[in-house]
Amino acid sequence: MNKSFPRRVANRFLAMLARVAPGATSLRPFLHRLRGVKMGRNVWIGDDVYLDNEYPEYIEIQDGAAISMRTTVLSHTKGAGRVIFERNSFVGPHSIVLCAGGREIRIGEGAVVGAGCVISRSIPPRAFVLAPAPQNVAEATILYRPAKDMNLFVSGLKPLPTRKPVAARPARPTPGGPASGTPPV
Repeated sequence: MNKSFPRRVANRFLAMLARVAPGATSLRPFLHRLRGVKMGRNVWIGDDVYLDNEYPEYIEIQDGAAISMRTTVLSHTKGAGRVIFERNSFVGPHSIVLCAGGREIRIGEGAVVGAGCVISRSIPPRAFVLAPAPQNVAEATILYRPAKDMNLFVSGLKPLPTRKPVAARPARPTPGGPASGTPPV
């Protein structure tokens, strides 16, 4: 879909204004509606949220959905896709939602996406997803701040030994649970 140059400029101007304007439940959603974002009622858009400039009309935010501060939503990567935030879904701060051309990503009804997640697939309704925890992978034998350049810092990294994953233990049956043969109360 080709948009006129004035429409593309207007989309970017309204997007920039929406990122800094007050009114998470009023002015920001209104500005994004003007850009073509399909938006339900009682939507909450946090500070500095970036909703795709090129294809805002391919983003749908349903009733009661909330998108936290500094989240980025791209409804296109090599062509337009669709991003749908279903009713009462929540996306935590600093998250990124990326949709490839011709695909659709849904953040399911009532789903919660934790801070800092990168979402490139649909999230089922009522799911709670978190970003992976940071892992310590090396010891810095040369400190970053005093190092003269990045190459010196990197040359001083000493990889930590890798640990084998611990096999999960089977769950123990609970009294009165399905494994005991007695129906739960």
